[in-house]
Amino acid sequence: MTRQHTSHLAAACTAVALLWWATAAAATTVGGTHFSPRIDVGEADLTLRGAAVLHYKRIFKAYAAALYLQPDSPSQAVLADEPKRLEIEYFWGISADDFRKATIEGIARNLPADKVDELEPAIRSFNAFYSDVEPGDRYALTYLPGKGTELSLNGEPRGTVAGLDFAAAMFSIWLGDSPLDRALKAALLGS
Repeated sequence: MTRQHTSHLAAACTAVALLWWATAAAATTVGGTHFSPRIDVGEADLTLRGAAVLHYKRIFKAYAAALYLQPDSPSQAVLADEPKRLEIEYFWGISADDFRKATIEGIARNLPADKVDELEPAIRSFNAFYSDVEPGDRYALTYLPGKGTELSLNGEPRGTVAGLDFAAAMFSIWLGDSPLDRALKAALLGS
């Protein structure tokens, strides 16, 4: 092989490697669901920390989830007063009532009863934002300091509830001391 052929081959291999890297960096796919490697939320630039599929009763795929944090944000500070987003795409239809019940149960699993009582008006307000979902629908739970916790469905804002305490309670459902699923929490945090 001549030097010219070798340099063309090297250039072609480099181009293929760069194309593969650009494609891989363009999105993360879990369970057939695509998540962007980074998103802009308000003035915050968030990067994908981790993504995974939650299996119901370890058999059925329930949803795919992805957590976005600031690049320099430590995972152990996930419930702190920092921008964050959790995106969840559903594989099954779920009723708004089921979301409401799961929200109350998830918060109660992570907070003492008196704190749940204190947050009850905020929980009630947030629960009013839920709608039934169909397979392929995506909820995004976004917290921005000074603004609050926003719920959006398929990119359309449904409403916002102010307060860091409420944000920490909501995100604790997946990321708290008693999360919905420990393996999902670990995957979302990139562990």
